[in-house]
Amino acid sequence: MLDDIMEDYLRRIGATRPEKADLQGLRHVMERHILSVPFENLDYHLDEEIFMDERVLDKIVRKSRGGGCYEVNPALSFLLEALGYEVDILPGRVQRPDGLGPFLGHLALRVWIDGEAWLVDVGFGRNSRFPLRMDSREAQSDPHGEYELRDGEAGAVDVYLNGKPLYQVHDRPVRIADFAPTLWWYRTSPESSFLQGLFCSIRTEDGLVTLKGNTQMSRVAGSERSKETLEDDAAAFEAYKQHFGIALDRLPKEPNLGVTTGVRTE
Repeated sequence: MLDDIMEDYLRRIGATRPEKADLQGLRHVMERHILSVPFENLDYHLDEEIFMDERVLDKIVRKSRGGGCYEVNPALSFLLEALGYEVDILPGRVQRPDGLGPFLGHLALRVWIDGEAWLVDVGFGRNSRFPLRMDSREAQSDPHGEYELRDGEAGAVDVYLNGKPLYQVHDRPVRIADFAPTLWWYRTSPESSFLQGLFCSIRTEDGLVTLKGNTQMSRVAGSERSKETLEDDAAAFEAYKQHFGIALDRLPKEPNLGVTTGVRTE
């Protein structure tokens, strides 16, 4: 039987507990997670600590928050393991304008079902809505676009969306704790993309809602796109609550939004 916080986790994302640890159940849980848990970096600008271990469950489940890949993917791994899935933590390298970023710069999941490996990632911003079959080199259609996995160097797999590279994952599993030095860099370096930009983004059934800074709101719904500038702090508080389910008692500090962050949220 799942413990209380895992039952609350399922309620948090509006998911039904799978009857067994199969692909159908994985697709359901991943989709509900994508549509319920924001991809956001608010705590980097609220001077709050970032947890990758089981303590992150309090943030995701109890506080109805989201996070970056170091938070939401570990949190999902704890839920999937509680549901009976076999899960590996995979290290990744994010594709940047000047090439691949550092090793351990991204954290993704590999889930095994009946001997087949599936890539599960709910913490990238442009990740797929459903699991991607890791042994396939054919285009895989998803509500978020056409994904393709290509063989990289030394056992790595390159992930592409609509023909453009997103990131690379390596097939040798690591521990969550192995990401601690990189998390420290993201938390402290002036070059950290998570410190250079403030963002909160969530997928909807037919699109995407994003708030950059505390003022720049954009929405995509099918073929419709809109943008607006929020008038004041009260509007920002309301936007976080209404669109992302996040109740804040103070707004995160806005960085210099003129800096190119390297983090894509749409």
